[in-house]
Amino acid sequence: MGLFDLTNKVAIVTGSSRGIGRAIAEALADAGARVVISSRKQPACETVADMINAKHGDERAIAIAASIADKTALERLVEETGQRLGHIDILVCNAASNPYYGPMAGITDDQFRKIFDNNVLANHWLISMVAPEMIERRDGAIIVVSSIGGMIGSDVIGAYNISKAADFQLVRNLALEFGRSNVRINAIAPGVIRTDFARALWEDPVAEAALKRATPLGRIGEPGDIAGAAVFLASRASAYVTGQSIVVDGGARVQGPL
Repeated sequence: MGLFDLTNKVAIVTGSSRGIGRAIAEALADAGARVVISSRKQPACETVADMINAKHGDERAIAIAASIADKTALERLVEETGQRLGHIDILVCNAASNPYYGPMAGITDDQFRKIFDNNVLANHWLISMVAPEMIERRDGAIIVVSSIGGMIGSDVIGAYNISKAADFQLVRNLALEFGRSNVRINAIAPGVIRTDFARALWEDPVAEAALKRATPLGRIGEPGDIAGAAVFLASRASAYVTGQSIVVDGGARVQGPL
């Protein structure tokens, strides 16, 4: 069995009907895993699952819609996955939200709460639902898709960045709690990736040009650029890695002022 072989593993990927989540789900399936495609809308999930299954010629993916804002829906997601696929080996907490763009002084309490509920509390819920089975089997990999925003400041997505910093600490804390049971938890910190979620950061040509200048690799990331890190963290290749945050940003954080 190769270091990156995920044959017979079962993975749940939230927010996987598009963008980074979809790229991760497709890559996990390519590595042999059976993947649960999950986002808010069932038809969108089914479209992605059908495409993965058509590519591989078998039922490599199933679709189970669930909103990360709904704890009961997440419980159903975990329960149905167990009923249909038997166990959960890999959890990728990718779904997130950011309903506000602007200085912190302008954010409402409801917007702030929504950011924390969806980006931090929902991850805690889902991990708490999946981890006991992994701990009992003494095997499991949990991945939280955070952001380099959690490592820097911002005058337009400050609350989002605060929530992503909290995700890094969630990973560190749970690495200590789960480590003796051989359950690993790590984070991926993407830079700006060309997705609908980050459209406000790159859709303007001037903004895109500035981002390219600020990135040593000279381009904006694509969803597939994140998928390799997820396969690494889900597989035996990272058997001695836990509590870490892997930055995937084209080198943006290491480049000084232009």
